[in-house]
Amino acid sequence: MKKILIIRFSSIGDIVLTTPVIRCLKEQIPNVEIHYFTKKAFKGILENNPYIIKIHTFEKNIKEVAKELKNEKFDFVVDLHNNLRSLQTKNILRRPSASFTKLNFKKFILVNFKMNKMPAVHVVDRYMKTVEKLGVKNDGKGLDYFIPEQDEVAVSALPISHQNGYVGFVIGAKHTTKKLPAEKIIAICKRISLPIVLLGGKEDSKQAEEIEKAVGTNIYNACGKYNLNQSASLVKQAGKIITHDTGLMHIAAAFKKQIFSVWGNTVPAFGFAPYMPGEHSKIVEVKNLSCRPCSKIGYNKCPKGHFKCMMNIDVGEFK
Repeated sequence: MKKILIIRFSSIGDIVLTTPVIRCLKEQIPNVEIHYFTKKAFKGILENNPYIIKIHTFEKNIKEVAKELKNEKFDFVVDLHNNLRSLQTKNILRRPSASFTKLNFKKFILVNFKMNKMPAVHVVDRYMKTVEKLGVKNDGKGLDYFIPEQDEVAVSALPISHQNGYVGFVIGAKHTTKKLPAEKIIAICKRISLPIVLLGGKEDSKQAEEIEKAVGTNIYNACGKYNLNQSASLVKQAGKIITHDTGLMHIAAAFKKQIFSVWGNTVPAFGFAPYMPGEHSKIVEVKNLSCRPCSKIGYNKCPKGHFKCMMNIDVGEFK
């Protein structure tokens, strides 16, 4: 094996979860070159990974880079996405390959019939299964995330009140049913004595302003003010992280942070809980709710209208 291509097109958290595969391939196969194929929007997650020699990207169609990929003459393809596009890529390359098993039917059974047939195996360990035939094993070191020097946020750039330590609170998530309502976040923040940095994108700024106004000077609103790597730097420097099921949760796990992960309509049984996080990490969820999980991804609003999976979260859990 001289040259291996890893395929994972999206998204932030899913790509971070592939990093043990990248590292183990590079460290356990002598003189191997690791290439990675992803969407252009996610290239920045991997650009500073020292185990990758080249990142191949596309914007709309994989045919944009078909010739480039074929010219690389890969020895093996590790498909960690296993969708139509990755199948097309493998058909173009016609090289030996192994594909990640998605277990979509078992997820369907869990969502629609509330019968958990999912294996008690984290998705990272399922990713690692794809490279077993190459003699590669999980080294047990967890996830990786590499921040470029120019994106490291100096603590001195934060408000003076936050320069001696803070709790990071990731208030964003792609889907509304994966996020605590503002009033719940406010209630949690009011119980925390340490300074708090709110983390999220520009789309979370309005809610962050509402939280900041309600809680007071204990809050620094960082939502929309930093790029992903800079937000990762703030996660890295936090004392602990409170987060929804989202990309920054997995980045926090890469830095071995103490994580309080909050689960709404999705469940850890899908295999995406924080992987090897810091000591005293905790999963916070409403158990034995008959309508949960209602989706393997999420919705813009609760299908039942009551949103009990988040409204019933016990604010006393965040100690």
